[in-house]
Amino acid sequence: MKKRIGMIGLGCPKNQVDAELMLAKLRGDFQIVDDVEQADLVIINTCGFIDAAKREAIETILTCAELKKQGVIEKILVTGCLAERYQNEITEQMPEVDGVIGLGKNGDIVEVCRELLGGESVCDFPDKYDLPLCGDRVLSTPGHFAYLKIAEGCSNNCTYCAIPAIRGKMRSRPIEDLVAEAKTLAESGVRELVIIAQDVTKYGLDLYRKLMLPELLDELCSIGGIEWIRLLYCYPDCLTDELIDTIARQEKICNYIDLPLQHADKDILRRMHRAGDEESLLALIAKLRARIPDVIIRTTFITGFPGETEEQFETLSRFTEEAQFDRLGCFAYSPEEGTPAAAMDGQLDDETKQRRADIIMRQQYGIFEKKQHARIGKTYRVLVDGFDEENLLYLGRTYMDCFEIDSQVILSTEEELLPGQFVNAKIIGVDELDLVGEVTTAD
Repeated sequence: MKKRIGMIGLGCPKNQVDAELMLAKLRGDFQIVDDVEQADLVIINTCGFIDAAKREAIETILTCAELKKQGVIEKILVTGCLAERYQNEITEQMPEVDGVIGLGKNGDIVEVCRELLGGESVCDFPDKYDLPLCGDRVLSTPGHFAYLKIAEGCSNNCTYCAIPAIRGKMRSRPIEDLVAEAKTLAESGVRELVIIAQDVTKYGLDLYRKLMLPELLDELCSIGGIEWIRLLYCYPDCLTDELIDTIARQEKICNYIDLPLQHADKDILRRMHRAGDEESLLALIAKLRARIPDVIIRTTFITGFPGETEEQFETLSRFTEEAQFDRLGCFAYSPEEGTPAAAMDGQLDDETKQRRADIIMRQQYGIFEKKQHARIGKTYRVLVDGFDEENLLYLGRTYMDCFEIDSQVILSTEEELLPGQFVNAKIIGVDELDLVGEVTTAD
C-alpha cells in the first residue's frame, strides 16, 4: 500500500503553483490525500513574505506537530518561502519537524519524501535558481480556473520587500513553454487563466531583452477553450501603451488591472524604490479608463512606511479619494529583516501604522459600496464558480472580480448550473459587498 501524503499550501498563487508541481511529481509514488489527518507525511508549503504570513506558517507547523505527537501523522516536511528564508532555524527551534528543504530542492520532492518516510531527516538548500518552473501540475484551484506563472523571482528591489532575497532575480519562462502549458490547461477544462508573476509587466525583459507581455498575451488569446485571461500585478512603470492597447483589443483579456502602487507621495515612493508621484499616477489611471472600456482598477497601499509623516499620509488619503479605485487593499507596513527599509530611520509604531491603514480602508469601503449599488439594473456575463450548499445559491464572478480576492455574484436561478459555465445575469441587489444577480440566459 502506498504511503499517504497531505499538502498544506499557504501564501500567494505563485507558491500555490509550486505546490501543484510538487503534487504532480508525488502522485505516481504516493497516495495524495486531502485530509492531512489521513496522511503519513504532511508537507507544509509555507509563505515567509510578511509577519502575518510567517505567523500563519509557524502556527500551522505547530498544529501539525501536535498531530504528530498524538500519533495521527508520522512526518512533517516544511517547504516554500519560510523554509528558504530561515533554513536551519526551523529544525533548530522546532525539533518536531523532520525535514526542511529550500526552493531549489522542490524538483527532488519524491526522493525527499522517501527518505523521510524511511526514517532519515532531510535539511537541504541547493541553489534557489534550481526551482522547477514548469511541468505537470495537480490543480488545487477549481477545474475551470488556473494560474499560469510566467516568471519567477523579481529584480525590482523595492526596499520593503524580501522576495528578491528569497526567490532570486526575475527569470521569465519561454513563450513556447507557456503556450504549451496553457493549451494543456484548456484541454483539461480551464476557462479562466490568471497570469501571475511578481511583476507581469516586465515579462521577457531578462530572456528576450525587451518587454514581451503583449506578444505572450496575443498567443494565449488564440487558444481555444480559454474564455477569460486575467493579469495580476501590473507595475505602473512598464504598463506601456502597447500593453494597454493589447488589453483593450483582445476580447478574452479581462478589463481588470491589478496595479500595486503602494503609495502616492513622491518622497515615500522614492524611499520604497518605486516610480511615480501623485500627478503621474493619476494621469496613468485616467489613461487606463479612457482607453480600456469599463476597466476595473485594483491597487494595494502600504501605510506607515518609515518616515511617513501625517502630511504624506494625507497625500495618500487624498489620492485614494480622487482616484476612486474599484478595488483596494491597504496594509500596515511590516519591517522585514534584511531589507533596506527595516534599517531606515523613522520607524513608526504599530498603532499609527494600523490607524492609517484603517482610515484608507474606511474611505475605500464607501467608494466600493457606491460602485456596487450603481451596478443594479445592469446585466453582466458571469462565470459560475460553484454552489453554496448552506444557502442553496450559486456563486460566480464577473470580469471585475478575481477568484478569492474580490467580491462575488450571488446567482438566483431555477436552472441547474455547473462550475465553469458562463451565464448572463441582471444585477438586482447588493448583499453586503457582493452583487445579487438574476440569471437571464445561460451558455
